[in-house]
Amino acid sequence: MVAQRELSEAEVDRVFHALATSTRRDILRRTIEREQSVSTLASEYEMSFAAVQKHVAVLEAADLIVKRAEGRERLVRANPEMIARARALLARYEELWRSRIARLDDLLAETPASPADTTEATEDPRTEEGD
Repeated sequence: MVAQRELSEAEVDRVFHALATSTRRDILRRTIEREQSVSTLASEYEMSFAAVQKHVAVLEAADLIVKRAEGRERLVRANPEMIARARALLARYEELWRSRIARLDDLLAETPASPADTTEATEDPRTEEGD
């Protein structure tokens, strides 16, 4: 198995930008299921062929999909390697946030000082009985 290198900041930016719209996420989903032509993809959306091509270009720039020519058609398929790298990045973010939440939970679960302890410590000794 080939070790995955971490995504560069530019790659992370391109991946998140590419996944920022529902149309591109849907195109990615469709191309994970099977390779499709850009024409077939375009027929699924209520937008122009050129608009779908632009969405495909954004996904291709993020390396989330691979496009190849077959005759006059351009076929698009998901790039499982980049999807796995993006998923690994998100898993690291998830672990970071889970550990932060666990630390916060631990902090909130600590037993606070009882009110009697804080009252005794803050009372003025001159007001005690017998003065």
